[in-house]
Amino acid sequence: MIVCHCTNISDQDIRAAIDWMRASDAQAIITPGKIYHALGKSADCGGCMPLFLDTMRSNDNLEVPIQLRALRTGATQEKADEGRSQGLRVSEQISAA
Repeated sequence: MIVCHCTNISDQDIRAAIDWMRASDAQAIITPGKIYHALGKSADCGGCMPLFLDTMRSNDNLEVPIQLRALRTGATQEKADEGRSQGLRVSEQISAA
């Protein structure tokens, strides 16, 4: 079945790309962009993305490797300080003055 008409990508192409990426790197995080790149294509209009993602998710090799699953247990982006030291934010410098 054709998933992306703009670039002529089929569900078989997506599955083959995922299987190839997983076989070459068992710890890779597979994204739609990486699949397009592996197929030598790039996204065009994006209308296919829901079907593209459904096709990706139906592949058993898409799972996040077990070694990488616990990485999100730390602080979320909303709670993280973005790696900045205290007092370096402009708003903190103004209020400290």
